[in-house]
Amino acid sequence: MEYLTILGSTGSIGVSTLDVVARHPQRFGVVALTARSQVDLLYQQCCRFEPLYAVLLDEDAAEGLQARLLAAGASTLVLSGTSALEKVAALPEAGIVVAAIVGIAGLRATLSAARAGKKILLANKESLVTAGALFMSAVHDSGATLLPIDSEHNAIFQSMPPSSAGSLAERGVRRILLTASGGPFRTLSPARLAAVTPEEAVAHPNWVMGRKISVDSATMMNKGLEVIEAHWLFAAPPDVIEVVIHPQSVVHSLVEYCDGSVIAQLGNPDMRTPIAHALGYPQRIASGADFLDLARVGSLSFEAPDHSRFPCLRLAYDALRTGDSTVVGLNAANEVAVAEFLDRRIAYTDIPVVIEQVLEMTPARAVDSIEDVERIDRDARDLALAACAGLGAGRSARAG
Repeated sequence: MEYLTILGSTGSIGVSTLDVVARHPQRFGVVALTARSQVDLLYQQCCRFEPLYAVLLDEDAAEGLQARLLAAGASTLVLSGTSALEKVAALPEAGIVVAAIVGIAGLRATLSAARAGKKILLANKESLVTAGALFMSAVHDSGATLLPIDSEHNAIFQSMPPSSAGSLAERGVRRILLTASGGPFRTLSPARLAAVTPEEAVAHPNWVMGRKISVDSATMMNKGLEVIEAHWLFAAPPDVIEVVIHPQSVVHSLVEYCDGSVIAQLGNPDMRTPIAHALGYPQRIASGADFLDLARVGSLSFEAPDHSRFPCLRLAYDALRTGDSTVVGLNAANEVAVAEFLDRRIAYTDIPVVIEQVLEMTPARAVDSIEDVERIDRDARDLALAACAGLGAGRSARAG
């Protein structure tokens, strides 16, 4: 048996992971599950999978869940707080840690798993985006195994040369091609973009995802963060990583070689496929996803991204080239701006404006510790909130 801790079990990645786990009860067991606020779903998961531990951030919510589980005859111990997340990420009972907490909130716990030498199934972008050097150093020093479960990075991993020795160029790799669906607004006019609502932005045409990630997909900041991830995961310079829009979301990413060959990974848009690949690696196990029928798909199309329509993608490349504190500021500003948009305090087209303002005010400096990351993150969030307030006030004044 292989045992898992799932950081963020009630999100879309966590739910998909548990679906795959449930298909292989003789192979996988669950040691710990964590959630931020979906107490009822976490309760149901605990009753079904019987983990040793469950974690909620809020102490009162944790006490309430513990009482419900005891009344149901469950033996799960419920913990609370961020330190509990770090504890369950390093439990000796669990060899696999699924890092699926959205945002920088998952950074310390994911880093704890890396330092403990776990097999990490990584969906938490921010661990690499904000602390790439620190995180990869921890993976290397501890001997941890890092397997990406974002569909794009998992596709690249599957398409890479079998040997990891040497640089990409020495291994014959010319380019990494990250595919993007283009989101729901790929063909919308600039004037119409200004009127986009939160409900429209979270309605992804192909994937079922959380609200924040769905907005990131619409702005293509999600792809910008993935470019930064790919830089760290595959030791790839920014100029080697390109983004191509592929509306059907069937080709999940590609690797081009110096001989002209291009190797791609294809499949239906279902997160259970990359999760099952990483869970079973190096073996293949059933995921529950539908098999791909190319004749039914009919045709596949590709196009270059329009950076004027998707300025967040350009901002991510700029931040990566500057590095260190700049990428921390980029991530923090985006998290704040997306939250403010979802709460209807700024417009959809204000998101890149806020990010650019924050980047202009974030000094470029080295990041040497997780405390550095958290300090820069806090400063950037303050700047982003101020920028959002200014934009909101300006819009109210114009409306008046």
